[in-house]
Amino acid sequence: MAKSPDDGGRTNLASCLVATAFLLLVVAAAAAALFVFFRPLDPEIRVSAVRLPGFAAANGTLRFTFDQYVSVRNPNRAAFSHYDSTLQLVYAGNQVGFMFIPAGQIAGGRTQYMAASFAVDSFPLAAVPPAPGGTVEVDSRMRVKGRVRVLRFFTHHVEAVAGCRVGVSSADGSVLGFRC
Repeated sequence: MAKSPDDGGRTNLASCLVATAFLLLVVAAAAAALFVFFRPLDPEIRVSAVRLPGFAAANGTLRFTFDQYVSVRNPNRAAFSHYDSTLQLVYAGNQVGFMFIPAGQIAGGRTQYMAASFAVDSFPLAAVPPAPGGTVEVDSRMRVKGRVRVLRFFTHHVEAVAGCRVGVSSADGSVLGFRC
């Protein structure tokens, strides 16, 4: 029995289809594995200390210097480049202090320690001032924005936010505690 000329073409076509399907399956599995192992994660911010040196209270107003110490951990394998980051201080719903955080880079899997310090101009206490020896509460909001480059081709924008409520003694400016 003789083979027809079409049989060889069908066999080659079937082999090409099987090889193409196998290659697509391998590429999809590799992409999934890369996404699982190199998935960009948001950085983690931990506030370690808050201080208020240079505290002054007079005539129902407050003025002080705000110091905050934080650690920013980059959980990614790639470097995290941060920019357009801020630290904001809020009292009774109004912004009383603001600072831009300088741009920088945190290597993959590393932690960077940051200190921010700025003077807060005199601002009036809320309508109901605290009693002598009372507590004034201010909110600290730190936002770190940046990007992580995965495999040098894919850029992923990430952002981390840390908000803390700081209790301050209205008598001497000592930090009574903070909750983040």
